[in-house]
This record gives sequence, C-alpha cells and structure tokens, in this order.
Amino acid sequence: MMDTTKMELEGLGSKEKAKLAMDMMHRIIMHHVMWFTEVRHQMGTEKAHETLWKALETSRDIQLKRLSKTLGFGLTEGIPDALLDLDGEAMNALLESISINWLANDGVWFQSVEFTHGMNDAKRCNDSCWAHFSPFEASAVKRFLGLSENPGLEGLKAALAFRMYARINEQSIVEEEETGFVFQMNKCRVQTARQRKGLDDYPCKSAGLVEYPCFARAIDSRIRTECVGCPPDAHPDEWVCAWKFTLDPEEDK
Repeated sequence: MMDTTKMELEGLGSKEKAKLAMDMMHRIIMHHVMWFTEVRHQMGTEKAHETLWKALETSRDIQLKRLSKTLGFGLTEGIPDALLDLDGEAMNALLESISINWLANDGVWFQSVEFTHGMNDAKRCNDSCWAHFSPFEASAVKRFLGLSENPGLEGLKAALAFRMYARINEQSIVEEEETGFVFQMNKCRVQTARQRKGLDDYPCKSAGLVEYPCFARAIDSRIRTECVGCPPDAHPDEWVCAWKFTLDPEEDK
C-alpha cells in the first residue's frame, strides 16, 4: 500500500513513477476502448469500425512521435526502429508472444468472472465478447491485408491465416470446392493444455457458434457458416473443431 503522505508526484520514487507510467498507459488503452464502445453504441458497428481506423492512425502517430522524443528511440514511417531491426526469427517469436499474451489475457478474464460469479456467467460473458471481438478482428485483418468489401472465400482463407489464433494453434483448410471449404483447428493450445492435465475438452461450441459466423460475415456478408463439430461434440484426433464456410452462388450474382 502506497504511503498517502507522499501523494505529490515529486514525492514518488523511481519505482512508483514507473508503476504510475504503466498505469497511465493502461488508462489510455481503456479510454480508447471506451470511445470505440460508445461510438458503436451510438452509431452502429460499421461506423464505429470506420471511425476506429481513422482515430487509431492519427492517435498512434501522435503518441509514437512524442514517446520517441521522450525515450530517444527512432521511427521509420511510423514504426519503431527497434521492431524493424529484429531479424526474422526474433520477429516471429515476438508475434507468437503477442498471440500467447492475447490468449492468456482472455483466460484471465474468463477465470476472473468464473471464480467470482461462476461458470455460467463466465461462459455468457465469453460468448458475448466474441460477438464483438470477431467482427473487430475481421475488420482489422481486412484492413491489414487490403481486402475488398466482399473478397469471397479466397478472402476468408487469407483472413483466417492472420487471426490471433493462427500464430499459436495449428489449422488447415480441406475439402475445398468452388462454393465452400472446411476449416479445421487441428491443434488448439487451450485444449492441448487440458489434455496434458487429463481433463476433458473445454466445451467451447457455444462460443464458436458466435465467433466463426461473426468473423466470416464480417469478411464477406454472403458467407454462411456451419459447425462440423466442436467440443463437447465428439471429434477425431485430426482436429478439435471444424467449420464449413459456403458462399451461395445466387448471392454472388
């Protein structure tokens, strides 16, 4: 507990100031999220995403320029030189670490609700969260890859390879046809960890039925999603969950 007699900034030591700096950065992130959430509430998801990308580019540029001057790191076209200087192996390791941190953060939130309010509330919050995160991630990937508004099945295939999961799970695309394909999650980090502990699969189907259709529709509104199988469904050793994506030829006209 911090000594309340030293509430003035000048009274803080270097450790307390460092902790304050991290806390203030978290406040910026939360304020960013709250702005997006409120714009989505007031103006709808599509306009919120449009506004988000405009605000992000401007805000990120302002913040990085100021921090680069304060901390003395270089920028090239808005990207910290420390990132550009990483070799391929180090960059891949960084992307994997970021993805694992994302998954860990998701798990911490789930358990924080579960341990306080129970499994039912945790699953309910989790499923609702996916209803918002999946279209957001789809929008982010579409923007990163420069996909068109309706990039079809090929666009979805490309987008699936750039999800956060893609860096830490093993996945594949099979049964490819002109009007559809099947996506398999061959190894899932969450389920593999449970297997090592001798636990049954986590029953994630309720979340998947939100996650995958929302992602696919956000990539291309004409794409439909069918669950081939997802825990607690029985599944072969080759995959943990599988999803079939189709594009109706009539809708493509």
